[in-house]
Parts: sequence; C-alpha cells; structure tokens
Amino acid sequence: MSFLFNTYSLARPALFSLDAETAHDITLRSLQKAYDCSLTRGLMASQPEHTTTLMGLRLRNPVGLAAGLDKNGAHIDALGNLGFGFVEVGTVTPLAQPGNPKPRMFRLPEAKALINRLGFNNQGLATFIANVQKSQWRQHGGILGLNIGKNAATPIERAVDDYLLGLEGVYAHADYITVNISSPNTQNLRTLQGQDELTQLLLPLQEKRKALADQHGRKVPMVVKIAPDLNTEQIDVIASLLPRYEVDGVIATNTTLSRDAVQGLPHGQEAGGLSGPPVHALSLEVIARLRQQLGAAYPIIGVGGILSSRQAKEKISAGANAIQLYTGLIYRGPALINECVQALKH
Repeated sequence: MSFLFNTYSLARPALFSLDAETAHDITLRSLQKAYDCSLTRGLMASQPEHTTTLMGLRLRNPVGLAAGLDKNGAHIDALGNLGFGFVEVGTVTPLAQPGNPKPRMFRLPEAKALINRLGFNNQGLATFIANVQKSQWRQHGGILGLNIGKNAATPIERAVDDYLLGLEGVYAHADYITVNISSPNTQNLRTLQGQDELTQLLLPLQEKRKALADQHGRKVPMVVKIAPDLNTEQIDVIASLLPRYEVDGVIATNTTLSRDAVQGLPHGQEAGGLSGPPVHALSLEVIARLRQQLGAAYPIIGVGGILSSRQAKEKISAGANAIQLYTGLIYRGPALINECVQALKH
C-alpha cells in the first residue's frame, strides 16, 4: 500500500475545514500535480488485480470510480493511477454550463454523507472530448466510461436531442457510455425514468448507436444510470425496457432525495442529492430487484454509500457485478479502493 495513501487521514482535517466544493477542486489539482511528477506518481501508483469481465470488457478489478468526481475528464490518468479497475467521468452536456448557484455541496460528517446540487456543471462536450483524447488511461489497458446528460436549458421534451449529441460525440473515445437520467439536480430529468419517456429516449439512442457501430466498426456498450428512489413497479418497468432496447447494463444508483437518515443533522435539509451511507440500503433494494427481474447474466454496477469492504461485498451479494466509489473516497481516501478489491477477491 502506497505511503501517500496512508497520509490522507492527515490531510483530511485541513480539507474538511474548507468549503466542500473548494476542497474538491484543491484535491483534484493536487492529485494531478502529484501525478505529473514522476517521483510522486510512482509513490501513488496502485494496481490491485482481481480480473473480471463486464459487458465484454476486461477489468483489472471490479472497483470503479463513479461519475461526478471528474466532470470534465481532466484527471483521468491521475485518478486511474490510484488503483481503479475502471474510471467513469462526466456527466458532460453538449454545451458548457455553470450549474446551480454556490454553495451547492455540503458535508454531513456525522453520517459520512454529502449533499450536492451541482447541476451538471461542466465545460461542454468539445472540451470534454479534448481532455479524454489527451489521457493515456485506455492505451495502458484502463477501461473508461463516459457519462452523458442534458443541458439545463434544453426542454425535457427535447432531452433526446442532447443525449444523441452526447452519444455521437463520445462514442469513439469510450469503452462504455452511461446515459444519466437520474440526477435530481436538473429539473424534470428523473421523469425520463417513466415508461413512455424512457421508451422515447431509448429507441432513438438504440438506432443512433447501431449507426455509430457501423461507422466506427465496434459496438460500444451503453448503460443507464437510475435513481434509488424508485418503487418496485418503476424498477420493473425499467428492467423490462433495458434489454428490449439493447441497453447493455445498468448503474444502480444515483443520489437520493430521501432525508430519513439525516434528520436533524446540520445541512440535512439542504436541497440536492444525498450520497454516502444513507444511500447504501436504498441501492441494495434496487440492485436486488433488478437482478430478480433481469436474470443472472445482465450486467449491474452497484454504487452508493460504500465506505468499507463490508458494504462493497453487500453490493455484490445483492446482485451487482462491479461497484463504483465516490463519497467513500472523500471520507476514507484512496486506501478504500484496495480494501474493496481485496475484499471482493477473497
């Protein structure tokens, strides 16, 4: 285990004394500087092995980075160097947008949770693709997921236009593509999880992907990321539609709107999506129901509230084939990656 991984607990109090979004930006910049220096890059390097296959992709290990940490794809190599088996970046929208007003990210340390209402803040598709093209992660065998969404200014009735632009833009540069229809921070976005709305989205995406596969000579897996706040009937509808429209997998889940687990805590009633341990049980229920409905072979990526190896194993036991981390990294640091890999390995 890298010496630098074990120093995160020393740096965390200083980071937690700052505004959450400021600390996030400083951490990414510091990580990038450490990666750009060959000496510290070697000290940080970790590549725990537990080879697995997901959607026909060979992963070095089944522990990935969830989308949202690196929205612009500017730090892919530095993040991959921490030991992830796969890295997902975004969400990217066709046009650059600032996101929601600040402050828009809040820590809830008592629950080891976060609330964010960032709102797909990103520099747009052109910058995103340029950043992805500069990265070396894929050339060195890393698996890269690119996560696409819609601009806030695009009416929900025309959301499909933005997703088609995103799909076409990222297709040549992705190992898999995630269609994010579950962020709670873009108005009406979650309505796309309804039966009629999802059908109207997936059909043109399916047709566009077939054309892109012919154009590029390879079929890039496409997955959908869903919310933890769905009832059984809604989950069943989604599970029936995904295979019908040749969607290759599902990510369960995004952040929750529920505040049951953080009642009375400072910032507990801030608007936005809640992540961390309060999401874990919700995502387990969604994963288990998806597995029941989709059968044993359908790829499911479990995400939400993994702060320990125990929670990683619970995701797999519920039916996930691989997992992703986000909030756990903020509270535990990169040592959590190897801890989860070793737990899943044994």
